[in-house]
Amino acid sequence: MPNRPIHPVKIALSEQRDPEKAKFFPRFFKSGPGQYGDGDKFLGVTVPVQRKIAKQFPELSSNDLTTLLHDEYHEVRLTALFILTGRYQKAKSVKEKSHWNEFYLAHLDQVNNWDLVDATAYKILGAEWLRTKQTHSLDDLANSGHLWRERVAVIASFALIKAHQFEPTLQLCERFLGHQHDLIHKATGWMLREVGKADKETLVRFLTEHANKMPRTMLRYAIEKMPKLERERWMGRS
Repeated sequence: MPNRPIHPVKIALSEQRDPEKAKFFPRFFKSGPGQYGDGDKFLGVTVPVQRKIAKQFPELSSNDLTTLLHDEYHEVRLTALFILTGRYQKAKSVKEKSHWNEFYLAHLDQVNNWDLVDATAYKILGAEWLRTKQTHSLDDLANSGHLWRERVAVIASFALIKAHQFEPTLQLCERFLGHQHDLIHKATGWMLREVGKADKETLVRFLTEHANKMPRTMLRYAIEKMPKLERERWMGRS
């Protein structure tokens, strides 16, 4: 059977590969044996370059995106997700947006590192979709027992924070107080910080109830933008 031709997106990325970054990225994204990115491969292409290449291919089909999302190289998958995000954001109809929502959810196994999640979850699972499906969709992801789907649930709630709907985020953060992985601690802390930017009183109420049970990373991220003395006071309660 003849080899499948290399996709133009992958060719464009391969032309920008940097051998030094290709050596560094596996350490940065923890792709060693037993680490959370175990087995991932890297070309060594920076995110700004990936975004630039994504803009050159704005109309890729679902089939093209599926091919790219199943690629062995991290940057190929992330570039495909940048293109997918653009397709969703430019969609004109509810039907078209729904198509890209469902496409994204169907390919979550390929959204398999924190940067892939963070670049896409709240943009593709945006407030329009979450307003109608938030209860079961976020709960399903949060209950999956799968690190990246759990992080998708947390980061997707950012879209609701932007719409001043804080309760889904707060419920997820409370649910994950006992989570074992620092990538969830970081995600929940980040989202709590965003809640605090929008409504500090809501954040303070959450901290008052939960600070003494929060993982220190989660708490540190949540209070990062507070004045130094206030940060020290909260950290002293953990």
